[in-house]
Amino acid sequence: MANPTHLQYTKEHEWIKLEGDTATVGITKYAADALGEIVYVDLPKVGSSTTYMKICGEIESTKSVGELYAPMDGEVVEINNSLTSAPDAINSDPFGEGWLIKIRYTQLPELLSSTEYDALVGE
Repeated sequence: MANPTHLQYTKEHEWIKLEGDTATVGITKYAADALGEIVYVDLPKVGSSTTYMKICGEIESTKSVGELYAPMDGEVVEINNSLTSAPDAINSDPFGEGWLIKIRYTQLPELLSSTEYDALVGE
């Protein structure tokens, strides 16, 4: 299954949807499948700063604990509170209801197109 073409991606298996100076961030289906059944997420607080490639949260599954890396510098302006009670939305709808955080970014890093990301994960 190809990844949505309207999104951009990181090599750390996150997807990015840019809207003005805000980026919605989630993990890709590839990452969600690799983690297995997600049972808990620990997201940064609204108002906290993010630094490119620094840990800003955790995603726990029945198989492992994965760290969430900030895909850019900025400030967290919104988190997906529904994941507190339904973290499995990340597995069932990673590109929709399973989004994680929104960041008002100060600088964009180099991002991958869907074609480049598909090639990275061998899809």
